Amino acid sequence: MTIRFKDVNPGQLEQLQGKVMGDVAGSLGLLMAYIGDKLDLYSALLEISPATSQELAETTGMDERYLREWLSANAAAGYVNFDGAMGKFSISPEQAVIFAAEGHPACMQGFFQAVMSVYIDEPKLTEVFRSGKGLPWSDHSPCLFCGTERFFRPMYAMNLLDAWIPSLTGVKEKLEAGARVADIGCGHGSSTIIMAQAFPNSTFHGFDFHEPSVEHARERARAAGVASNTIFEVVKAKAYPGKNYDLVTVFDALHDMGDPVGAAQHIASTLAKDGSLMLVEPFAGDSLEENLHPLGQIYYSFSTMVCVPASKSQEVGLGLGAQAGQKKLTEVLNAGGFSQVRRAAETATNLVLEAKV
Repeated sequence: MTIRFKDVNPGQLEQLQGKVMGDVAGSLGLLMAYIGDKLDLYSALLEISPATSQELAETTGMDERYLREWLSANAAAGYVNFDGAMGKFSISPEQAVIFAAEGHPACMQGFFQAVMSVYIDEPKLTEVFRSGKGLPWSDHSPCLFCGTERFFRPMYAMNLLDAWIPSLTGVKEKLEAGARVADIGCGHGSSTIIMAQAFPNSTFHGFDFHEPSVEHARERARAAGVASNTIFEVVKAKAYPGKNYDLVTVFDALHDMGDPVGAAQHIASTLAKDGSLMLVEPFAGDSLEENLHPLGQIYYSFSTMVCVPASKSQEVGLGLGAQAGQKKLTEVLNAGGFSQVRRAAETATNLVLEAKV
């Protein structure tokens, strides 16, 4: 198709051009934020704020000229503030939360780290478009593993104990009394450890197919003081051991699996009588039209670069995607043997489904 410039609407062109310029600015702002996180510059500025670039250089031992340019870019982005009369930069409490408050649900640095990882992996991702093959989770930049954990952990800490588990039928009482729990696709073990700390009478088995993540989870469990009631193993979702689990959890992982139906079948076969599956997935509507907004763009983009390639690299390679929605997820669970599926809870970014056989 040839572009006919006479058909271009000048107003719409200008509007789209403005949006793209904003996106370009945002992409560079993200890079500046990522560098600031790696060098701990936001925290350093917070300690001495307001400060000149020279003062920040003296505090951090960094080169003043680079810091001056970095601070200027951040000020232009609104990530830090600049007082022209004083010639000093400062960081507000709100800016500090976004860029320097590690562990706070609103801190975005883990998200930025995950985005950077897919930029690093761009050559591999471009190739899978041509080949149609997958890209295993293990073949991604390590930034992805760390960034994903940093981003999700505060969300789980904020919602899991106070909202999600209480929304499940009778599960909190079982956990308090002493239950067997399997956390499938546990990654670095954040969700497993949060539950193990809250429910010391229960035993938590964390399963993941990525050995470096499991090793990291074991270290985290020892540091958190829950090594006595957590067990982490390297195993695929369709083959994890054990029976009679009172609760099986899958946090933001089912859509990454090559055979989510097979995984659901295995989960169903390992549940105790009246056991529950808690499935946490990215929030999505059931149609593309419902997901045409900034959060949908983010999820579809990560799905393009991480989730679908991961699924296509595995057996079956269904490619469910990060924006499957409740209807499609329910179909998968029904095919796996779950007859009862309901939305137990939700946040702006997650769907929480409870499923029973």
